[in-house]
Amino acid sequence: MKKDLIEKALLVTAFFSIVFAQPVLARVKLVALPERGAAVIRMENPRATLIEEERVLTLQKGINKVDFSWKGVSIDEDSIRLKVLSHPYKATLLAVSYPPDEDALVWDIHSDGALEVAVRISYLLSDIDRLVKYRAMADQNETGINLKGFLVIRNFSGEEFEKALVFLDQERAFAKNIRQNETKQLLLFEKKEVPVQKVWTFDAGIHPWDPESENAAQGIPVVYRISNDKLSNLGGFDLLAGKIRIFQKDGHGSGIFLGEDSIGRVPVGERMDIYIGDSRDIVVTQRKMKERRINIRRNSKNRTVLYDTDEMIKAKIENFKKQPATLTMIQHIPGQWDMLNCSFEYNLRDANTVEFRIDLPPGAKKELIMHYNRRNVR
Repeated sequence: MKKDLIEKALLVTAFFSIVFAQPVLARVKLVALPERGAAVIRMENPRATLIEEERVLTLQKGINKVDFSWKGVSIDEDSIRLKVLSHPYKATLLAVSYPPDEDALVWDIHSDGALEVAVRISYLLSDIDRLVKYRAMADQNETGINLKGFLVIRNFSGEEFEKALVFLDQERAFAKNIRQNETKQLLLFEKKEVPVQKVWTFDAGIHPWDPESENAAQGIPVVYRISNDKLSNLGGFDLLAGKIRIFQKDGHGSGIFLGEDSIGRVPVGERMDIYIGDSRDIVVTQRKMKERRINIRRNSKNRTVLYDTDEMIKAKIENFKKQPATLTMIQHIPGQWDMLNCSFEYNLRDANTVEFRIDLPPGAKKELIMHYNRRNVR
């Protein structure tokens, strides 16, 4: 017991007196550190970039003072972590301190003997980020696209990386040199003959019911709908959020620019809608043909407190294109309701939203009629 107490006292004395057998590392500077081994850049989160780097430290027996500085490098100092990888039971991190008015910190590491230990240093690095861009070329019939994905890495952090392993997600990683003040664009993937469905969407809660009488200039929004699955020659990984530009072959070896859109992350098995503009080739003219109160309930003062409604909506749909089209119609019925009669089958998006999928042959004219009751209207 007495021997253990003496050894502990010696350890504490060594810690506070900072006695070394010889200097270990002095002012190790992150921006010019030749001892760096493997470096990993993790970009899974577009809002923060995590750096993980491995180094080999030469430690002497006792307490070693390892100085780590990052002048001119955009490191979040609160995120810096050190982990001992080799000999974790012989080398122990005791404390960390921050010298005043310096972009630096000092680790106090106790070693049982003279050792070379591998450590991993991790931190969040600002001003290094990534963008994902897509380019789609549609065929003349607009039934398929060639899709390319590009990764853009921008590094203005003050740090450079030699053969860093860059992770976009768990499935995709690649080794690259990333220089300071460099913007690098890389081809992520290229997929040909990806099936696409062109879909027009009329939302009665947003778009004018009668474009002519309301003198509305807007048309019906059009999207290219793509499924991220194997049947569509995709489905190997999530499509990351980014900007996409869409072109169409013009039959003369060039492309017509159709539009630009921003997409969110598209997991495997989900679909992606790419907005390409508004179309006036399909026209929807909608009117409410009937709305009257029924089943009126009154209070003792003969005032109406509750009632039901009997309502009917009629929509005329015209396709002026020489090609077939698919129109998605969205109707909104607030509150409790019962559908009495409807000329098309529908799906419920939620309790108050009805969705129709209407196929329109070239030059077709169709009519949607919805007859419904709303209940317990106050």
